[in-house]
Amino acid sequence: MPPPISNLSPAQPVIRFCYNASKKLFNRLSSQKSKQARSERKSIYSSIATCSDFTELCGLFGYYAEEHIVQTGDGYLLGVHRLPFRKGEEQNGTRVNAGSSSIRKPVVYLHHGLLMNSEVWVCITEEERCLPFTLASQGYDVWLGNNRGNKYSKKSTKFSPTSARFWNFSMDEFAFHDIPDTIDYILNTTSQPSLSYIGFSQGTAQAFATLSIHPGLNDKVNLFVALAPAMSPAGLSNGIVDSLVKASPDVLFLAFGRKSILSSATMWQSILYPPIFVRLIDMSLSFLFAWFGRNISVQQKLAAYPHLYSFTSTKSVVHWFQIIRNKSFQMYDDDGSNKFSVGASNRYYKVAKFPTRNIKTPIVLVYGGSDSLVDIRIMLKELPQHTIATEVPHFEHLDFLWAQEVDKLVFPHVLEALRFYSLGQNNDGIPKGLALSITDTAYLHRRQNSGSTTPWSEDDGGYSDYDGANDTPRTPKGKSFAQQQRDRHYQYQYNSRPATASPGQYHHLPNNSNSNPQLTWTEQFYKMPNKENPTPVVGSGAAAAAAPRKESVVSTSPDESEPPAESSSQPQPPIPIEDKGQDGTFGPAICNAREEDSPRNRSPSVAQQVQNRSHTAAGRDTDNESVASGRSSPSANSIPSAAITSRGIRVGSSKPSVGMG
Repeated sequence: MPPPISNLSPAQPVIRFCYNASKKLFNRLSSQKSKQARSERKSIYSSIATCSDFTELCGLFGYYAEEHIVQTGDGYLLGVHRLPFRKGEEQNGTRVNAGSSSIRKPVVYLHHGLLMNSEVWVCITEEERCLPFTLASQGYDVWLGNNRGNKYSKKSTKFSPTSARFWNFSMDEFAFHDIPDTIDYILNTTSQPSLSYIGFSQGTAQAFATLSIHPGLNDKVNLFVALAPAMSPAGLSNGIVDSLVKASPDVLFLAFGRKSILSSATMWQSILYPPIFVRLIDMSLSFLFAWFGRNISVQQKLAAYPHLYSFTSTKSVVHWFQIIRNKSFQMYDDDGSNKFSVGASNRYYKVAKFPTRNIKTPIVLVYGGSDSLVDIRIMLKELPQHTIATEVPHFEHLDFLWAQEVDKLVFPHVLEALRFYSLGQNNDGIPKGLALSITDTAYLHRRQNSGSTTPWSEDDGGYSDYDGANDTPRTPKGKSFAQQQRDRHYQYQYNSRPATASPGQYHHLPNNSNSNPQLTWTEQFYKMPNKENPTPVVGSGAAAAAAPRKESVVSTSPDESEPPAESSSQPQPPIPIEDKGQDGTFGPAICNAREEDSPRNRSPSVAQQVQNRSHTAAGRDTDNESVASGRSSPSANSIPSAAITSRGIRVGSSKPSVGMG
């Protein structure tokens, strides 16, 4: 049987001819000014784009990377990368997690998304926007995994990659073998009892699946951070393609064969001039998913897109389309082609779902409000109650890897969750960012379970801020129908929303105070960790909320603590925040909070500045803002009043500012 057309690749002379022809055409159509600007910035991205592998990319920024091989239970050999040192730390001859005489560091494991490999984490034009480098510099032992079949895992002890049997795998194999076997290898190598897992896109789905079917694995993962989480996406943005794949997933097998999918992507990358290749990728993402990449710079795209694609099986993509078609996060349906048979009826045959509500590991979701693949409403229904959700409103899917502000809007959430759950640095109580996200997630659950006349349902509009493939990067950014529907739901619930405590109140609860009503549902599932017991323990009751809380600044490094912030000897009592009264006026607590926040009354104490800003933000919240699920940055820095986007979204907050902009 001849190979599919999509897998054919031209000879080298043809590649060189096509590349040079596309380069001449692009330069002929470009202006002199754009040519000059492109040549000036070429050094920024060209060295990253031309790197051959993961270790070379890390070497550009001065980081030492190790390579490891993990053999799965079914014979696949997976490439795993490790960043054990800070920059230059390896030159001292020190060892990390290698016995009693070595440096002990907490372990973090990162996993990539669909059609990717570990390079997507480190092909960044600025070091401070690279999550693995940030974690390594803060004292973590960072590991990065790869799925079977991709660039670093294209080998098996049983089958050859040229055989169709090698590619006979779906997300089931990722969940039953790749992720648990990799975690066991990392823990055995580092002699650590547990690690923290950070996934992106399909990397989150693989963790949802494997934690749900391996109960013992929940004890080995102390925290699961899901960036751009994927579980049951609504489908593709383009209606024609969406209808086609939902009706018959076997079309993919007919078009791409039963081996690797989209192997021709490497051919297009080799024959097209890089700016043309970038434009082709942008057009494809816009057509399929309504992603426009406005938050990713052109230089970052030129550097990262050559590392975007890696091999995977057609079967794993078909698995996703089965999930989309059935609207269920389920295992692969081996009998999916017989959908019209008698046995295909739900009465006689039902594909097993991944039991994601059984997950005991703490889950922190960080998702984009403009990501068409994420519907947080459906996701929260399928996840355990202790899940915490935080929204970055203007972020799309790939922004969590390469956006210009990813270090300001995403990394603080990751680092804060790691400090609290993994390291057990909770003497100051729940960090402000997590407290805000917990409060809003609890509100989402109450909103979902309430008897509202506008309930959430799968028939509602999606959560994407953009409505379809007809939009372009130059289209005026008015709010879409989906965004208007979301704002309308929040505005409708506004007057009936219960009084919300000040964000600063979570930092200043007295030792003998009762737990906050907003956190009651969380207390039913967690005993908050302490230094004697750093791993979160699932339990019941509200005793965990009474842990002592001091007013200090949380350390930004797991092995280097900072001096406590200047504060008074007695803890400040919490200032209650009230919503508007029936007459539309603010309660006295909000008025007092606003007066205390004035520049002439504010003390120079760092902690008090954070508290006062929190009270002021809460006052504005009850005045003219709608409620969303989380905040985009837990940073304590104040947000200037002019930092409002064209769509009325306040920079540094996930809450759309209704009536502004």
